[in-house]
Amino acid sequence: MTFEQASLLILLGLMLALFCLDRFRIEVVSIAGVLAGYILGLYPAEGVFSGLASPVVITVIEILLIVQVLARSQLFGALVDRLLAADPPSFVTIGALSGLTAFISIFMNNIGAYAIALPVALRIADVTAIPRRQLLIPISFSALLGGLVSLIGTPANLLVSDALRRATGSGFHFFDFAYVGLPVAVVGVILIVPTVRRLFPKSGEEDAAPGLVMDRQMIAERRVPHGSPLIGQGLADCRRAFGIQPHALIRGSRFVSLTEGTVIEAGDILLAEGSDVVFDRLSAKGVLVLESHSDPYGSDLIRSEAVVMPQSTLIGSHIESLDVFRSRGIAVTGLSMRSPRIEGRFDDLTLSIGDILKLEGPKHAIAEALEECECLPLAASHDHTPPLRSFWPLLIFACGVFAAATGLLRPEIAFAGVILAMALLDFINLRAAIADLNWPIIIMLAAMIPLGTAVATSGTAEMLAGGLGAVVPIAQPVFGVALILFLAMAITPFVNNATVAIVLTPIAFELAAKAGHSANAYLLAVAAGASLDFITPFGHHNNTLTMSIGNYRFIDFLRAGWLLTIVSYGAALALIGWFWI
Repeated sequence: MTFEQASLLILLGLMLALFCLDRFRIEVVSIAGVLAGYILGLYPAEGVFSGLASPVVITVIEILLIVQVLARSQLFGALVDRLLAADPPSFVTIGALSGLTAFISIFMNNIGAYAIALPVALRIADVTAIPRRQLLIPISFSALLGGLVSLIGTPANLLVSDALRRATGSGFHFFDFAYVGLPVAVVGVILIVPTVRRLFPKSGEEDAAPGLVMDRQMIAERRVPHGSPLIGQGLADCRRAFGIQPHALIRGSRFVSLTEGTVIEAGDILLAEGSDVVFDRLSAKGVLVLESHSDPYGSDLIRSEAVVMPQSTLIGSHIESLDVFRSRGIAVTGLSMRSPRIEGRFDDLTLSIGDILKLEGPKHAIAEALEECECLPLAASHDHTPPLRSFWPLLIFACGVFAAATGLLRPEIAFAGVILAMALLDFINLRAAIADLNWPIIIMLAAMIPLGTAVATSGTAEMLAGGLGAVVPIAQPVFGVALILFLAMAITPFVNNATVAIVLTPIAFELAAKAGHSANAYLLAVAAGASLDFITPFGHHNNTLTMSIGNYRFIDFLRAGWLLTIVSYGAALALIGWFWI
């Protein structure tokens, strides 16, 4: 073993350990590692930042930008609304949501698929009897499973394809991964549904993580516009079908009795309780409208939250008497009350210590008003881009997928065209979208690529492959593939899957070369194993977010994922052997 090889192995081992400990920011560890590789002479100066120009990094950035647009599409939510309207059994709802998550993960990064499915899952948990803990792990695992199917489903697939293209001149086609990924995804989704229903039975306890802003319960008053799906609905159907609990119905200037047979009419005003996410969605879809501002997404407005402090002058005041806001053009759009006492209309509600006001108005005016009435601002949002009602972004993206899948254009070129079209049609603000990217992950990916290249060029991969070949009968390709798949699945619960793919790809190439086999099967084993991450909450960002929002314990992932991990390993190995060996 040369000094170069020894130093590279020590550096990689140290970086992997730091990634696992999660004591330092991943982008800091990555930058320190790539600079240390240069100091150790593992690559020249021009190789330090070569990862930033990699087609893999460019494609990941493009997909994340596109996801920001598609996440605003109402298509997925509309499908779930139809599902809930049919009132299916809970196992059907969980399975359908998991299947839809896996499907959209085929066509975008699995993190993006999870981001789209998460608010839908929270809404389902809010309007049905299905516990949140039965929904969040399935969509996290399903997003990972769906990513196995296509070239762009996960960065690991892009990385192994790019490595194959550099080695042979031709990478994997868009759906080459589907021969293995699609059956594994279908089996995985089918398996996870009964697993979570058994592990997380219904209980009277709330599953929500405390203080989660995206699901704060609020009381608000909204008008039912002409054409709203609420028209003709009974009040008893509001919670099941729309996720809100009515408290008062005003028609004209009088209250309508809240009896079981009461039907909602156009122009009615509804005082209801529900999560802020549900109210935003109903407003975007024209189910209920806020009359405080004609354009709730106007560029001169922000939305803000403020808590009523013990010293506030608002304590004991009714909403209608809050001239400190009304005189400045600020609307009180909702109220989250610690002890709800709902009598009369929204303006009749009385404020108490700890209540949270939902405000909408000019930024400087809200700041002045909160200082005057001694309320504490909690959060503000300056970008209220409305959810998309147009299907053009989906059609544009579909054209990009078609161009990449058929080989007309390379993925990074096809998706650059998609972003250009979306920008020209004003579906995306590139300055704001680029600022919102998950840059730590992108930096980590770009920094690890030179180190992965060094594993191949320094002879380290050849040395490791030789050692593995001495203890595993690699003359039979199934044993070599089984070893690579096992290594990938053993490492990925503790390290980002892109890092696993970068480190193991050159080893897979060398192992295949020593055995005299095609590298395709070995590379597919790397890609599949790097994405089958079901037993820890910190191997993948989806799992980490799921643990936080669903209030899971560490052991819950092991309980929910161990059988899926074993079945996925056996299925992936059998399918690779059937189609690629």
